[in-house]
Amino acid sequence: MSDAPPAAGLRERKKARTRAAIREHALRLFREQGYSATTVDQIAAAADISPSTFFRYFPSKEDVVLQDDLDVLALGAFEAQPSGLSPVAAFRAAAATAFAALSEDDLARLQETSALTFSVPEVRARAMDELSRTIGVIAAAAARRSGHDPDDFAVRNLAGAIVGVIMAATMPWSDWAEQQPTQDMLTRIDAALAHLEAGPDRRGAGPPGGRPPALARLSRQATAWASGPGNVASSINVLVSTTRQRELPEAGIKAAR
Repeated sequence: MSDAPPAAGLRERKKARTRAAIREHALRLFREQGYSATTVDQIAAAADISPSTFFRYFPSKEDVVLQDDLDVLALGAFEAQPSGLSPVAAFRAAAATAFAALSEDDLARLQETSALTFSVPEVRARAMDELSRTIGVIAAAAARRSGHDPDDFAVRNLAGAIVGVIMAATMPWSDWAEQQPTQDMLTRIDAALAHLEAGPDRRGAGPPGGRPPALARLSRQATAWASGPGNVASSINVLVSTTRQRELPEAGIKAAR
């Protein structure tokens, strides 16, 4: 009986290694021969697994690009935030924690997958499904904190607002290239959540000049990431991959003021 927990831990570590190996070989093959020319059979052979095993880890080839561990980090950090924080404040702190945990290799991989999401139509289409899933995941986590149903109208609205402000802050507008060619995307995400936390009727001058402490060490990598060709899709991947208190009249959950 005493050996059961270590055995379970070993199985989970083995699964994590297999998942990482599949993603690593897939991205290498995408670089070498292109996304469209790479098949699931080729990825499975490179990772020394069967195609059926591939599909136990990833529902499709597109999901190899879109799925990573960032959403796990962010959700874990979100649920670890103090209960006194409102949902937006907790999500903002969790996003900073998750980004701070990324290594330079993690950021490079995120930049690569973001570029693929931007350039490959099949991945871009699948990313829209992921956005819907992300709203559901955030709603479920917010519901656990507030004690409400994940399908509660106000809970889902709050989750959609979090996703929406991040998308709005990281997707380019008409003269974006001229105004902010190297804007730090992670700082923009924090600024977007700060705006939602303060209340969407509060007009501001845009992202603050300084970076949140938890994101400071990522500034050089994040600037390069945000200025690359995958900046639009990066906002989608970051999401898969994230106030002061008052009560929403309809649901009684804590939300942004």
